[in-house]
Amino acid sequence: MTGVPAELDAALADFAARRPLLVASDYDGVLARLRDEPSAAVPEDGVAEALARLAAVPGVTVAIVSGRGVADLQATSGFSGPFRWVGSHGEEFDGPLAGELAHRRDELAAALAPAVAGVADARLEIKPASVAVHVRQVQDRDVAAAVLEHARTLVDSSLTLKPGKDVLEVALTEADKGTALQRLITEQNAAAAMYLGDDVTDEDGFRALRPGDLTVKIGDGATAARYRVADPAGALAVLLRLGELLA
Repeated sequence: MTGVPAELDAALADFAARRPLLVASDYDGVLARLRDEPSAAVPEDGVAEALARLAAVPGVTVAIVSGRGVADLQATSGFSGPFRWVGSHGEEFDGPLAGELAHRRDELAAALAPAVAGVADARLEIKPASVAVHVRQVQDRDVAAAVLEHARTLVDSSLTLKPGKDVLEVALTEADKGTALQRLITEQNAAAAMYLGDDVTDEDGFRALRPGDLTVKIGDGATAARYRVADPAGALAVLLRLGELLA
């Protein structure tokens, strides 16, 4: 009993037979459960070990792809394996951005501040190349929706909106997880790639992969992914099963 749906298990077996491989995953909602406080989103038990096992296989590259900044992602996850780190929805590769975007980002934060002003539990998160409006902890769901809609009206149309679960992120550039995955595939000359994701921004990643690649949606909701598991425990089961197949 693998804990992986039979159709996905068969696809994993085909995937494991190819080289080089790219195994990529979002962090929040996939490798870690979603938390009201982002700094509390520690990995599920066993995830770090499963990823390290995969990364130790010759010809396999493991990448963590997140909307978080790389520094935040590394600190929160505590992962220390030989991974590729992609942060800020593809703006950051293996390290933080240079400082040239900081001034524009700070101006964006000032523009978005009125959306959360006076709304209990609504907050801004300032990232290296974007600002996110969070309403997960806002009790009144109508008020939460109104905060996000207000935020949309406060930003320049040239900026990139990245809506997610109880969040609206506004990015300074058009980079997304799809372009990040395509870059990783090219750099690694990957014969096959797999991506696990749970949120709206992960759909860019699913759509960017090739017909022979593996895409796995974690949780409910419409998706372009070919396969689905219920929750982070299901994502861990996929990683563990792939490790068995690669052993």
